[in-house]
Amino acid sequence: MTQVTRTTRHLVAALLLLLTATACSTTQPEKGHPRMPAKSGTGELRTDLDPLTKRFPLLTAAEKAEWMSGTLGDDRVPGPSTYWIDAIVTLPQSTLVEIDRGTQENATPPAVVEGLRNHLPEGPYLTGQSLDDAFTTETWSATAYRAKNTNIVVLVARGQ
Repeated sequence: MTQVTRTTRHLVAALLLLLTATACSTTQPEKGHPRMPAKSGTGELRTDLDPLTKRFPLLTAAEKAEWMSGTLGDDRVPGPSTYWIDAIVTLPQSTLVEIDRGTQENATPPAVVEGLRNHLPEGPYLTGQSLDDAFTTETWSATAYRAKNTNIVVLVARGQ
C-alpha cells in the first residue's frame, strides 16, 4: 500500500468520524430571549370585570377594565392549555399606594396583543416585583406595569 493511499484512508476515516459526531449533536439554543408562544384568541375586546376579579382578587376594587384573553401556542397540539390575559385596568389610588413600593421606571411598553395596543396609556411605566406579586396567584403569573402618574395598571398574565 502506498503512502498516498494510506493517508487518503486516514483522511476519509477522520472525516467520517467528524460527520458522525456532529450529526448526533444537538443544535445550539438561541441566545437572548426565548421566543414566546403565539397568543391566540377571539379578538374580542372585553370590559366585564367578573372574569378578571375571579382570577385576580386585587381587581375587585377595579373601576374599569379593557382586556383580551385566549390560549398560548397552537390549538392543534394536544394537552392542557395555558391561558393568557392582557388587561388595562383602572384602580383606585389607595390600592396602588399599597402595591407599587420599590418600582422602577421602564420606557418599554407592555407586550400586549395587537387589539389592546392602541388602548395602552402613554409611558413611561413603573415595574417591579411588588406589582407583579400583587397580581400573581397560585394559578396565574403576572407582569404588571403601572402607567406613571396615573391609576392605570397593565397586566400581562398567563395561567391555568
